Amino acid sequence: MKKSIVYLLLAFAAIAWGISFIMTKELFVSEEHITVLIILTFRLLLASAITIPFLLIVRKLEPIRKGDLKWFLILAFLEPFIYSICETNGVRLVSGSMSSIIVATIPLFVPFGIAAVYKEKIRGITLIGIIMSLIGLSIMLLFGGENNLDMNPAGIAWLFGAVFIAVLFTIILVKLVGRYKPFTITAYQNLFGCLYFIPLMLFLDGKSLPLLSYSPKMILLLVILGVFCSTLAYICYNIGVERLGATAACIFTNAIPIFSLIAAILIGQETLTWTKPIGIIIVITGVIIAQIPPKISSTAKTDLTYRD
Repeated sequence: MKKSIVYLLLAFAAIAWGISFIMTKELFVSEEHITVLIILTFRLLLASAITIPFLLIVRKLEPIRKGDLKWFLILAFLEPFIYSICETNGVRLVSGSMSSIIVATIPLFVPFGIAAVYKEKIRGITLIGIIMSLIGLSIMLLFGGENNLDMNPAGIAWLFGAVFIAVLFTIILVKLVGRYKPFTITAYQNLFGCLYFIPLMLFLDGKSLPLLSYSPKMILLLVILGVFCSTLAYICYNIGVERLGATAACIFTNAIPIFSLIAAILIGQETLTWTKPIGIIIVITGVIIAQIPPKISSTAKTDLTYRD
């Protein structure tokens, strides 16, 4: 697969995840009785209802090899289970664009986690790109308008908890991407995630289910979250990790606030100020810089699928 296609897939994942913050916030605004667990459970049920039957029909669902079940269970426990709880609670308490900005700090921490566990070298150009992107994100956060200054302490804590879980998730994901196809990993993630969520949701929030409107808007938002954000986006991201390495793929999450902000503006959740485009340009520049490939001499016998 050409790198340009991999970049497009990672860009799609960033777009889908950027939109997910706004769609989730819209669910909380439009559905009085909806809860975090209800959103996440329906989201994963829809995702599993699509991926598992499709992969079985085309005979592409790989069996879990001996000794790998524990890694899949840990992976699904981290993300979507714990990560989604942290992220969605954060989105409930702060604005969608603010949430996406905090989540976009994940690439700052992933290289250090990968380096600590897998002894991968952190390139200087990667750090420069990360820092530059974070400067752009800071401009969007501090000077982007009053909606972005929604500093609810509990919401901020939930979101940084999601960042920490995402780092652990990426470390575990690296163990599996070389052994299974991205479609398989995503399918098992969603399936095991459902097994974690369903009993918890029924026990804690089952009484809220009859109170929901089940309106076309609610169903559409859940379908978008389940199909695009919990299925296709994860497949694209897993392909990126497989082809580029965890650090390089994770850099694309820095672009999430851009798409989140655009979606928020389009539906009226946010307003555009002159500082936001500046922040967006700096973020994109940082992403491009971080993707500059390493120089390889003609005599060096180095693997061309170098991972940052």
